[in-house]
Amino acid sequence: MMPGRLGLPIAQENPLWISWHDSNWIPILNPANIMEYFSEKSNPFYDRTCNNEIVRMQRQSLELLGNMTGVEYILLHVQDPILYVIRKQHRHSPTEATPLADYYIIAGTVYQAPDLASVFNSRILSTVHHLQSAFEEASSYARYHPSKGYSWDFASNKALAEKNKTEKSKETPAKEEPSSLFQRQRVDMLLGDLLRKFPLPVPQMHQTQNVPHQNQNGTAGPNNTDGQDTVNLKQEPPEHALNDSNDPGASILLSGIKEESRSDMKPPPEKKIKM
Repeated sequence: MMPGRLGLPIAQENPLWISWHDSNWIPILNPANIMEYFSEKSNPFYDRTCNNEIVRMQRQSLELLGNMTGVEYILLHVQDPILYVIRKQHRHSPTEATPLADYYIIAGTVYQAPDLASVFNSRILSTVHHLQSAFEEASSYARYHPSKGYSWDFASNKALAEKNKTEKSKETPAKEEPSSLFQRQRVDMLLGDLLRKFPLPVPQMHQTQNVPHQNQNGTAGPNNTDGQDTVNLKQEPPEHALNDSNDPGASILLSGIKEESRSDMKPPPEKKIKM
């Protein structure tokens, strides 16, 4: 049977289309009385056969819900004073419960959170609607001539588009409501919370600059007190060091270099005086 054929309003068949609030409670809502607010008789989302109602009638604490079995409501998330999330679940044991539905309260108004299938269905329908509108608009620019065939004519609909644009510009713009102090501070608090959970990584360059340079013995260098890297220059041994060395190969190599340099040195050419 199709929806809406049972004699009941469609809003009662789909709880995602309805909302509920009580204006008398909104100014005094807090985490301590939010469950009492949700259990009002006029709230269509509250099940009277749940364990919360049994505990409430017996005037006992809600802590006893963990030892009972059946349908219950718990306060899942609190973002005081604007957002509260309440979960409906079926408890099987003190450690096992199956979620049934989630309800979120924003500024005192209660809504039922949609399930994943409803979200996908809504997004797909919205996508198909926009695609169909785009194809219909594109087909309105198509023209056919027996001798030329199909072509696009955007000039004929240009005047109509400009007319619609002028009509939209003449409409009174929507009044923008100023943001509240809570909304402005809430963004800063969320950003600060994200920064504490995910701190920015320290660049490696700054880390290496703070570590003093160490020589081969593991001690800091004498001329490297400011954290900068030192450059070691390799120096060639002087000539007298080779002469003083006891290595005969080094002395032979040095003498060969001297003889080769002497042989390469030639005197400058003599200038001839022309008579």
